[in-house]
Amino acid sequence: MSDDDDWFERALRETDDGETDADDADPEESEQRDDGKPDDGETDAGDADSGSAAESDAPDSSVTGGAEFGTESEGVDAADERDEPLSSGDGPFGDSTGDDSRDDDPFSTDFATAFNNAPMPDAGGGFGGDSSDDDFGFGPVPGSGPEGSDSPTFDDEELDSDIDRIDIGIEGLDDMILGGVPKRSLMVAIGSAGTGKTTFGLQFLRKALEDGGSGVYITLEESRERILDTADEKGWEFSTYEGDGRLAVVDLDPVEMANSLSSIRNDLPRLVEEFGADRLVLDSVSLLEMMYDHPSKRRSEVFNFTRSLKDAGVTTMLTSEADQSTPYVSRHGIVEYLSDAVFVLQYVRGDDFRETRLAIEIQKIRDANHSRETKPYELTNEGISVYQQANIF
Repeated sequence: MSDDDDWFERALRETDDGETDADDADPEESEQRDDGKPDDGETDAGDADSGSAAESDAPDSSVTGGAEFGTESEGVDAADERDEPLSSGDGPFGDSTGDDSRDDDPFSTDFATAFNNAPMPDAGGGFGGDSSDDDFGFGPVPGSGPEGSDSPTFDDEELDSDIDRIDIGIEGLDDMILGGVPKRSLMVAIGSAGTGKTTFGLQFLRKALEDGGSGVYITLEESRERILDTADEKGWEFSTYEGDGRLAVVDLDPVEMANSLSSIRNDLPRLVEEFGADRLVLDSVSLLEMMYDHPSKRRSEVFNFTRSLKDAGVTTMLTSEADQSTPYVSRHGIVEYLSDAVFVLQYVRGDDFRETRLAIEIQKIRDANHSRETKPYELTNEGISVYQQANIF
């Protein structure tokens, strides 16, 4: 692989060169230095995650303000261009209009009979019959119990799992997850402006650094200096970690990243292994998604990129803007389906509109039991703190 394609090492090398030159250069001149940016490259398409054989990538110049994506879509079969709805008889249960006898129908039992024979959930929300134990946080709906009662808590000693797990590094939030999040998971924090998505990612990375590990922070919105200053101001000493070679902060232009995504995707597993990164943060994936106009192309590229992160074996946290109509969905509604864990950060406004609060909920975590309650949190000079024992209203 040529040096021109090695975006990660070149970004780090030019960062080090810029810091060395800054010692002898005039302060005003040092502010004018150019950060290293990756060269344009090819991106490839291929939506391995699509559930329909009728959907495919159409030829496009789908990168806004960027280079064309070449000829990879020229060989697409013309039949793939058609949008043909699936026949109702093509499902896994055969033709839905068939005249098979009721005796041969595996679903011949009427709904009322099946419902009456179904096990009833216990008070804890599970299907345990007489069991009243609730070790997994699925207790009564908030507000149904006595006012001021404690929220269910987890006892990690009762967890029996062969999966390696880690803590997010956010006080109160880790207590809502039994045993922690599985290692090498791909997670996303979804929220609107001001909910603390960047702080969430920094705090996630800080946990690995404090435990003696290393990490990579890729920002598409802020400069490298701004990220380091934000973390240092909170007392997290990111500049020291970077000087020790345990932290890499890389700022990339979203257009250039989209144009070079194929090269980045191919290089990422090797670079993560060589750097020894335990955790990686991309802030934010929404800007990368915006570079593709065609929905099929957008989903294909984001899917392939997230798959490369999983192949790299690094525990990853993405941040994503929330949809304008609902705080529970990302802007393009893609990344939450590709992720192993989803955290929703949102504003909660009371009926009197006198106070706006911040609240977090865990939408999903694969291979982990977690609380589904919505809990308030605060953004302070020390980061995010979740009040696990409190309720919203």
